[in-house]
Amino acid sequence: MKKLINSPDTVLADTLAGIAAAHPELRVDLENRVIYRGEPTRPGKVAILSGGGSGHEPLHGGFVGLGMLDAACAGEMFTSPTPDQMQAATLAVDAGAGVLHVVKNYTGDVMNFEMAAELAGLESGVEVATVVTDDDVAVQDSLYTAGRRGVGITVLLEKIAGAAAEEGAPLAEVARIAEEVNANGRSMGMALTSCTVPAAGKPTFELPDDQMEIGIGIHGEPGRERVPLAPAADIAALLVEPVLADLDFTGGPTIVMLNGMGGSPLHELYLMFGEVKKLLDAHGVSVARSLVGNYITSLDMAGCSLTVLRASDEMLRLWDAPVNTAGLRWGV
Repeated sequence: MKKLINSPDTVLADTLAGIAAAHPELRVDLENRVIYRGEPTRPGKVAILSGGGSGHEPLHGGFVGLGMLDAACAGEMFTSPTPDQMQAATLAVDAGAGVLHVVKNYTGDVMNFEMAAELAGLESGVEVATVVTDDDVAVQDSLYTAGRRGVGITVLLEKIAGAAAEEGAPLAEVARIAEEVNANGRSMGMALTSCTVPAAGKPTFELPDDQMEIGIGIHGEPGRERVPLAPAADIAALLVEPVLADLDFTGGPTIVMLNGMGGSPLHELYLMFGEVKKLLDAHGVSVARSLVGNYITSLDMAGCSLTVLRASDEMLRLWDAPVNTAGLRWGV
């Protein structure tokens, strides 16, 4: 294992210290492992809180800031944050209008956020709404989930719901648009290599050089199938076809994200987006907005994922609204 770390035991603590050093506009609670906006939540504004296991950067801490999250809880690598972390963060960001929890559909995340919401309500009467993302079309159940996994749509949801909260929408409205984004988004991923969790010191799974995994999860979970390595155009079809088979994206605009899993260079991701766009065009899917890069990763895994969102005019307007975070920035 070759990684830029001090010790597998201190990776998360050292990473959070680095985030604090690089982004003085944020407030990083090193003890409780929570990243906050530098300024308290504006009175009367709905706060949005998310989080999960580390290793998916910039998700979630890189999306804390104007137009997106108010705070993000960081768990150990691929491990859910604790209910105590989430409860403390919920109480800290509430400004009287309630808090929206954005939770990826992984058993630990769902259970711990649920406990935190109950504790925050009992302790301080904070109103909490929860949206669980479950956009992955690859498998119905996995090693970590009951039902579909929450993956790339989480990024788009945090941006769109974050913009609604920034505009002053009440909690019910912010939750509504968040639910609509999740219901109208689908994702599919693939891997060329495994990832290596620092504490394990070796790849999560073995993948021969002449094979690839289709439908992989963001924690290295097995996908739909292992197939021979193929050209980018063929890989694009393996991602596009299951997404389009699961939901009709014709007849209106879409937002499309071609996301890197952490170990593929940007030139490959743009190349893949070009192949995906050809296929979407051929199927009559109109791409109104696009996002290409590393946004929800799996440590050093080589590969990519595709997320397509059937977008309403409201979603497009909120997508275009200003955002200023470490991982996403425009309009400011």
